Amino acid sequence: MNTHKIALIPGDGIGRDVTNAAWAVLQTVANTSGFALEGTEFPWSCAFYKQTGRMMPEDGIETLRGFDAILLGAVGWPAEVPDSVSLHGLLLPIRKAFVQYANIRPHRLLPGVEGPLKAEGFDILCIRENTEGEYSGAGGRVHQGTEDEVAVETAIFTRTAVERILRFGFEQARARRGKLASVTKSNAQKHSMVFWDEITRKVAADYPDVEVTSYHVDAISARMIMAPESLDVVVASNLFGDILTDIGAAIQGGLGFAASANINPGRSAPSMFEPVHGSAPDIAGKGIANPMATIWSGAMMLDHLGEKDAAARVMAALSSVTAIGIGTVPGKDSTDAITAAVIAALTSSKD
Repeated sequence: MNTHKIALIPGDGIGRDVTNAAWAVLQTVANTSGFALEGTEFPWSCAFYKQTGRMMPEDGIETLRGFDAILLGAVGWPAEVPDSVSLHGLLLPIRKAFVQYANIRPHRLLPGVEGPLKAEGFDILCIRENTEGEYSGAGGRVHQGTEDEVAVETAIFTRTAVERILRFGFEQARARRGKLASVTKSNAQKHSMVFWDEITRKVAADYPDVEVTSYHVDAISARMIMAPESLDVVVASNLFGDILTDIGAAIQGGLGFAASANINPGRSAPSMFEPVHGSAPDIAGKGIANPMATIWSGAMMLDHLGEKDAAARVMAALSSVTAIGIGTVPGKDSTDAITAAVIAALTSSKD
């Protein structure tokens, strides 16, 4: 029997609720699919930062390196720890240290879920460069606290990183509907984004079977709202991908359905799976957080680990639950009720 070692980082706010829910679902599918999941939980969070002055221990990266995958709940408690501290102390270091350069976010409506648009049948896979770009952290502030203060934030784009994320995107498009949208703002950013466009054209020559279109980020933002069914695979920089995937989450019914994977395609280190929704301090502890995004992220984790049949079973269970109206209206069903319904659907599918 295959045993997969999973690092569990529930994090802050609703992170623990949704992680516990997803883990219960994943354990159920594992127990009925002939493999095992061995979880080890780590308390790294804003609460941990307040106790220790760090979001994770100094040896945190090396500790995680021994796992097959990481399941993350949510990170952030801005009332007590600035987001710039929590993000740069936990999430970004993991993504960069483990070369999780492909951030994958699927956007489609589950059965029974009504999005804010009239459009149906869209299936967009957003792929975001995940290790550099606008989130490189290069820059600084001088004359701090004075009228002459200056802040500089430098976006870093390397040929290696841009080319590899585009190739990853083209491979995904080739396996789907053969269409790729490359996103820049090259009319305004004449160095980095023109560079991205040039590499897009270079890589596209190796994929003549894929239809490629270059969009400015403002134009594709409008297209995601006006004609989402026209898009297949969207590849963007760290910042543009972050923004576009919030649009994607909105059109698929909200952040409660927005799953993501931080992938190391070379498998030289563990990949990390997480919902997009954040820690939601306003509903923390109320038991009403929708765990579906985390469960969906867990299905992506299973697929990455090679347990494709189990991943498909989890997605089928999610679809059967939303099809009867459970978990489709924010706050209507409790976290526990949604989790129990998904587990029941999983269990009945094996009977």
